[in-house]
Amino acid sequence: MRADIVPGAVFPDYELTAHDRSRQRLSELQGIDPMILLLSRGHFCPKDHQQHLQLAAHYSEIAVSYTKIVTIATDNNFVLNEFRGSVGAQWTFLSDIGRKVQQDLDIQEYTDPDHDPMIPHTLVLKPGLVVHRIYNGYWYWGRPSIEDLRRDLREVFQQVRPDWDPSRPELRAAWDAGDRTNHYPYS
Repeated sequence: MRADIVPGAVFPDYELTAHDRSRQRLSELQGIDPMILLLSRGHFCPKDHQQHLQLAAHYSEIAVSYTKIVTIATDNNFVLNEFRGSVGAQWTFLSDIGRKVQQDLDIQEYTDPDHDPMIPHTLVLKPGLVVHRIYNGYWYWGRPSIEDLRRDLREVFQQVRPDWDPSRPELRAAWDAGDRTNHYPYS
C-alpha cells in the first residue's frame, strides 16, 4: 500500500464502473456516512467469497447503522455481477479491470501473475474518505472480523457523530431550542 495511505489520510476518490454499469465515485457512494471499503482479489478467490459472505450475513445490521460498504475488484462487469450475486451482496461493487486502483495504490499481488489481482485490503473510512483503519488481507486472518469492524465503527461514530450520546445536556437543550445541527442527519 502506498506510504501516504495511513490512518488520518484521505483515501483517493476513485471513479469506476459499478456492477450496474453506472459510473460511481467513492465519495458519492459514501455520502455523509462511514464506509467499509473492500479492495478484493475478485470472484476467483475463496477467501474473498468467505469475507463477503460474512458481510452479507450482517448487511442488515451494517445498513441500519448508517454505514456503507463498497467492493472494488479487478473483475470485468460480467464476473463482478457473478461475484456479487454468488455472495448475496446488496452493496455496490466497482470494477477496476484496468488496474487503476491496483497500480495507484501499489497493491499488485505479484505472486499471482495469472489473475493479476490486487493484494486484498479492507479499509474503514470516516466521512470524507478519511482512513481510520487498514487491514491487509493477503492472509485470511489479516482480514477484519465482524467484531473488529464493530469496534472500529464504534470508534469512528464516537469521533464523527456529535449526537453519539444524546443524553448530554447541551444536545438536549439545543434540540429543545429547535437547533438540529448536531443531530443526524445534520441539517
